[in-house]
Amino acid sequence: MKKEEVYKKIVLGILFVFPLLVYLFFASGKNNFAKLPILSKKIMELPEKSIGNSTQLNGHISILGYWGGSLQNKKAEALNLNEKIYKRFYQFDDFQFVFLVDSDKKKEVEELKTSLRQGVGTDLSRWNFVYVEKKEIKSHFLSLNISIDLDEDGSTPYVFIIDKNRSLRGRNDDEDVVTLYGYDARSVAQINKKMIDDVKVILAEYRLALKIYNNEREK
Repeated sequence: MKKEEVYKKIVLGILFVFPLLVYLFFASGKNNFAKLPILSKKIMELPEKSIGNSTQLNGHISILGYWGGSLQNKKAEALNLNEKIYKRFYQFDDFQFVFLVDSDKKKEVEELKTSLRQGVGTDLSRWNFVYVEKKEIKSHFLSLNISIDLDEDGSTPYVFIIDKNRSLRGRNDDEDVVTLYGYDARSVAQINKKMIDDVKVILAEYRLALKIYNNEREK
């Protein structure tokens, strides 16, 4: 058999097998691209009067965190989320990171952003820091209606997936805690095993919905 024919068959084989492998890869996740369960609805919108804020949850797929007044302890969490989640997904439409922090922590936020940019020059355009008073952080957190508490600084290591309708998404059949409301940003293992998969699921859900919508318009 000629080399050209062998190469041709190899290429055709790759073109046939690769899409199948991609499908199996995504379908192998725990949720199998079913919708990520809704755990709470009507999460409060971000305060309109927060300092310099134009960020909103409505209409976005958000990774939401509450860092309050403890920015000095958040570098490791930020790096974990940046490397494992943000860099992987930030180019998807309407995807964003949102963190509520105390209104007097602008300097610490800028130092944190500098750390995130170092080395590879991460595009931080979808890292959003919302500066609010501590009581507003607590009030917003309570709207999640979950069994996780903020510490005395208005902070938690957990981050949450909020959909475009301001509903909290997570797992209601998790093997470890039954209901998984949020993801521990301190744990690379949990981010790798659970959070990456769940973000893939919700992004796929919206891509599928958009595809169906576009197909209906074309009819």
